[in-house]
This record gives sequence, C-alpha cells and structure tokens, in this order.
Amino acid sequence: MNTIGLTKEEKAFETRVPVIPKHIMELQSGHKISFMIEPSDQRAFGADEYETVGAEIHPLKGSKANVILGIKEMPIDFFEQGKVYIFFSHTIKAQKYNMPMLKRIIDVGATLIDYERVVDTNGRRLIFFGNWAGLAGMAETLRVLGARLEAEGISPNPFAAMKPTMQCKDFAELKTEFFALGKRIEDQGLPDSLTPFVVGFSGYGNVSRGAQEMLDLLPHETVSPENLSELKRNRNILYKCIFMEHHMVKPKLDSTPFDLQDYYSHGTSKYKGDFEKYVPYLTVLMNCIYWTPKYPRLITIDFIKSHWDDEDRKLRIVGDISCDVKGSIEFTVRCTDAGNPSFTYLIKENRGVLGVEGNGPVVMAVDNLPCELPRESSTSFSETLLRFIPLLAMADFTVPFEELQLSRELKDAIIVYQGHLVENYKHLEQHIPT
Repeated sequence: MNTIGLTKEEKAFETRVPVIPKHIMELQSGHKISFMIEPSDQRAFGADEYETVGAEIHPLKGSKANVILGIKEMPIDFFEQGKVYIFFSHTIKAQKYNMPMLKRIIDVGATLIDYERVVDTNGRRLIFFGNWAGLAGMAETLRVLGARLEAEGISPNPFAAMKPTMQCKDFAELKTEFFALGKRIEDQGLPDSLTPFVVGFSGYGNVSRGAQEMLDLLPHETVSPENLSELKRNRNILYKCIFMEHHMVKPKLDSTPFDLQDYYSHGTSKYKGDFEKYVPYLTVLMNCIYWTPKYPRLITIDFIKSHWDDEDRKLRIVGDISCDVKGSIEFTVRCTDAGNPSFTYLIKENRGVLGVEGNGPVVMAVDNLPCELPRESSTSFSETLLRFIPLLAMADFTVPFEELQLSRELKDAIIVYQGHLVENYKHLEQHIPT
C-alpha cells in the first residue's frame, strides 16, 4: 500500500489542497490509507485539522510517501527517483516555462500524472475545480471593471464598491456582495455610454456556468448573439449572451455547413474565426473556452488594434478565465495573480502593464482563480479526486508500464513513467531542453 503525501504549495496566494481533512478521515477508515502532509503556513486547511483526522505532518522530501499530490507546479529540486507526482503540470501543450521541470522529472526517473488528462471516453475532465474558476473570475472581472471605469471618470459606476473576492470570508459573503451590486445597478443605473450593457460568455462548460451563476444574481436578461444588434438601451439591467462554437468559428468554404465534430477534428485546416463581428456589442467578455493552436483565436491583436479606435467602442475588459498566454485572446500577453489581478494591454506598445490605466483593454488573467475561494474550491476538487485515491494507493508503480494495474482514466493521464515519456506524449521530446 502506497503512502499518499500532500505537498505544500510554493506559489503566492495558492492555498488550495487536493484532499481535505474530512476525506482523509474517510479514506483512512475505509481503505487504511496512510497520509503524510508536508508542513505549510499557507494552506486553507490548517495542520491541526489534518492531525485531528490522523494524518502525519512531516516533510515529504526523502520520506516514505511515494505518491505525492499537489495542485500547481512543484519545485524542480523536489522530485525523487521512483516516486509518483500528481498535479496540474502545465506541460502537455509544451509550455516552455515548464520544460525544465519536465526534464528534471525524466532525469531523476520519476512518474508524472496530470489531473488535466484524467478524462472520460468523451474527453471530459473528471478531476477539476468545477465552476469555482468561473465564480471567482466573474467577481474579479466586475470588480476590476469598476476600477477601470473609475480611472476613466465614467459614472454612474455601481461596480466601484465591490470587495476583492479573496477578502470575502466564504462564498456566501461573495453572493452578498453581488446582491448589493444588483441593488446599486437598480438604484444608480449603468453608464449611458456603455448601454446596452452586454456581458458575453465564450463557451458553455463548467467554467462558463460558474461565471454565469454569479451574473444571474444581478438584474439581467439573456439574449442570443443573433439579436445583439436589436437591443435597446436599458440603464438598469445587464444583458447576458452565450456564444457557442458555431458563433465563434465558421467553415472556410462558404458553401460548407458548420459541423461540430468536423470542427473538433480539423480546426484551422477547415475553419476560421468568426467571433470578432460580435465584439462591438460587448462591454465585458468572459473567455471560458479550452484552446490549443489547432483552433482559431477568439480575438487577434490585429483586430483589437483596429477596433480600439472605434468611437462607439464599448469593450472595457476581458475576463480571461482560460488564461492561455497569447492564446484564444491573443493580447493576453501575461498571467496575473490575486494580488494584482489585471493588466492593461497597451495597444501602441504591444505589451501588458499591471493595473487598469492605459490606452488599451483591461485583461483579468488570474491563472489560479479558485484559490480566491480556497476552502470551497478545495472541497469540490477533493470530491472529484476521492474515488481515484484508493487506486493510486494500491497500484504498483515499480512494474513495467504495460503491466501497471491502474484504471484507464489514470493510466491515460500518465505523461512520464519511471523517467520516460509514455507513447502518447513522445512529441514533447523535441521541446525538452538538452
């Protein structure tokens, strides 16, 4: 039986945990699994909460813990031969900044499993923070919008009084903030220059649903993309507009009908972006889609540069919850954190500067949004991970890969096994530094 370790997180503001104390108690009593918790002073659940349920508090480097769970990337000197590390590695797209870490995992002879690749037969993720990124992302985007409007001297500005999400004690308090915002929208109204005030959502998955859940607490009406040009000004409501794939792209051949599976299979070889025609109607864009270079961008730098000179422009902020640097939103040129959640993309200088001032759109690009509601998001994540932990505890990771007895979902999520890239990820070899 493997001992499961929970590593401490190194990134600022990252207080989430992969397994909460309540679930450790259930796993220990039901499966006799031993847990070792690395000491940390920035965890949403304290050491005393883990000790109370019988977990051992102990440094993990050099310990008996041989299956180690984390959230974000682990320090490059942390990996040891023969051990199994499970976290969001941000390596599967050959992200350059994490290739040295991937090389280290290979060099020491360790195993890497990525939560993001634990999927069902339809490719849907099974271990995730659910809608918490969307919930926090919507809140932070509207709060930052308030700061931007204040910097521009635009009023009325009902968003200006919003509390930072991290300062809310829990989700209940965050909802109270939104109820208060809704009352201010009804009483003060929205600025005339930004009405009709449209909040657009790219995508309709877990992240988008979380963001929509927050917006739904405010006075709003839902409209279709096809009806955006017909909206009337209303200073006391927001308009919610959800964009699906057939709104965001179209076949390169005009005579070809849109086919969702065909689009997923062929991407830019047969389809091109078609979203930018909707941007003039949006004040806020919440970007919630999964993106890879196989697919067209949502908004390009060339478009935003030309659009920014439009006298009737409404767009003020992009809540880029997906946070793919230079990805679907090409001018998301950097990520941010909860301490400085936004940057302004300076149109003329092609760079992003922290804050909300400057000639260009504001981008909220916090790359670990669920950490702003750490206890609730950790509980949700732990619930999705729970059923996989006994499998990890019982597996023999010393046998050849072909003989490894592990569920299909977990085995397919292995990127490196005993220091070797598995077949599905051999393509990463060309990106690993020598």
